[in-house]
Amino acid sequence: METAERFRAAVEKRDLAALEGLFTEDVRLYSPVKFVPFEGRAMVLGLFGVLVRTFEDLRYVGRFEGTAETSADGEEAPSVILPFRATVGGKQIHGIDLLQFDEDGLIKEFTVMVRPQSAVHALGQAVLAGLVEDGLAPAPAER
Repeated sequence: METAERFRAAVEKRDLAALEGLFTEDVRLYSPVKFVPFEGRAMVLGLFGVLVRTFEDLRYVGRFEGTAETSADGEEAPSVILPFRATVGGKQIHGIDLLQFDEDGLIKEFTVMVRPQSAVHALGQAVLAGLVEDGLAPAPAER
């Protein structure tokens, strides 16, 4: 799928402008650190602005193609899995990006899975800090 290759190249080059035309307007991104998805192209692109600053040495290490049921509508959709490795806050992480496409070849659902748990925690803290810094999320309440 051409969109998957364009996505991979954009992320590896940290080229946010190249990501803009790859997502549907109502894209959903399922994160390993948040129960509800990030929704809408603007929010997902804002999140990617944070992610490209957060992930160090991100590189995709493979590609798998097929179909899988989407979370939003339960329909089977063309899908690509891109395994990756990166560093976040000094922690090595392994993960996968599951991209699912609409009939026009745009990404309509995006799921990120990361291991180990300590990396998920480090990623969650770094992403929240970036979202707050960029005005995309409120600052956590003081306890």
